[in-house]
Amino acid sequence: MHKMTIMIVVATALLPVPAFAAGGIANGKNLFAQHCATCHGVGGKGDGAAAAALSPKPTNLTDKATMAKLKDTEIFSAIKKGGVAVGKSPLMPPFGSALKDGEIHDLVAFVTSLSK
Repeated sequence: MHKMTIMIVVATALLPVPAFAAGGIANGKNLFAQHCATCHGVGGKGDGAAAAALSPKPTNLTDKATMAKLKDTEIFSAIKKGGVAVGKSPLMPPFGSALKDGEIHDLVAFVTSLSK
């Protein structure tokens, strides 16, 4: 291999991996169905089976105005550390011990896609 090609390959390998690289939106959708739909609903509207019994109600993740106020890092922290960690509902449990960071990034990618 040519010296320049090797340098390019090595430099490319050192580039940061996009947040959703582990599986992306499709994996996030599957994880959402497993871990989030009970409260947030299959479509993310905050109308899951458990939502009727919750106060405050789960966030409608399809609402553009609501989602525009949230940064990906805040969504990531809410999923990983729970709602309390970002000043949201204490009913939002932390998933940091159940999910790897890459999976949480996939969830963030899916959640943010719901309001587009």
